[in-house]
Amino acid sequence: MTRTVHIASLPLGGGHPVLVQSMTNTDTRDVEKTSAQIAALANAGCDLVRVSVYDEDCARAVRDLVDRSPVPLVADIHFNHRLAIQSAENGIQKLRINPGNIGGEAHVRELADCAKRHHIPIRIGVNSGSIEKEILSKHGGRTARGMVESALNHARMLEKVGFEDIVLSMKASDVRMTVEAYRLAHEMCDYPLHVGVTEAGLPGQGTIKSAIGIGALLLDGIGDTIRVSLTGDPLPEAKAAWDILRALDLRRNGVQFVSCPTCGRTRINLPEIAKRVEEGLSDLDVPMTVAVMGCVVNGPGEASEADIGIAGGDGCGALFIRGQEPRRVEGDLAQILIQEARKLAEKMRT
Repeated sequence: MTRTVHIASLPLGGGHPVLVQSMTNTDTRDVEKTSAQIAALANAGCDLVRVSVYDEDCARAVRDLVDRSPVPLVADIHFNHRLAIQSAENGIQKLRINPGNIGGEAHVRELADCAKRHHIPIRIGVNSGSIEKEILSKHGGRTARGMVESALNHARMLEKVGFEDIVLSMKASDVRMTVEAYRLAHEMCDYPLHVGVTEAGLPGQGTIKSAIGIGALLLDGIGDTIRVSLTGDPLPEAKAAWDILRALDLRRNGVQFVSCPTCGRTRINLPEIAKRVEEGLSDLDVPMTVAVMGCVVNGPGEASEADIGIAGGDGCGALFIRGQEPRRVEGDLAQILIQEARKLAEKMRT
């Protein structure tokens, strides 16, 4: 099991629930737009949000962003230890910076002392494209082992100055390399691991690559926080991350949907009904499985683990709720299921 670090009051690692995070793509200096995106990501299910801090104006903006944010914030910084220190002094709750890139042991010690004083963990993030030349030469190019070696070398710089609230990540756009790197790191250290496939691409193929890589690791019990990295609007990242965790039964908040692929027996517009139900229940925070099935022949049986669902028929449907006999319903099947699921959610809350 990995050790635990705290991001404000939020525990990361040590067997605590896997945390979901994403990153803003607004201009960090624009407090209004960045705060709005942070709030949207929090509403979409992010437990923490990362922002780029690339100049002093960004570092100054951190104070207002932290004050307005409903979740802890992470400052993403490259090369400049002074920006990391300014961000820490302005209230940031976690740093992402590589100690080997900030100018030697004196700077590392200065940053570590500041992070300790403010109780801020540091994530060391190594990507396949950022491995040092000597490690590339040693391993004959970009490899999983080289990424882990690079990350642990950075970690030792912090350990040397007495800092151990460390989180590691070793990401590649290659799924196999990513999975291999995290498995090696899991064997070699007990630092919490931030898991993801970097530069995965657009929603669609990028989501699939992320689900394979992140899912494979989570099934092995590897990973303490995850980010699905997709090109464009960051909100789909949060949904994809939650879908991965729900599929593995690692986070139960909210609704998990089950729907059949349809066949020749289907007599209802299943895709439309399923979409309406998913959207109509997207705000529920009660752990519940809801099924939309295409026929009454074996729909209720196939979805027997669902808490509630509908199976379609000719001009009607069968509503089934766990523990009760299915009952015939007619009319707007999507609306019926949404209403009944909300009633069941209220009962489950009490």
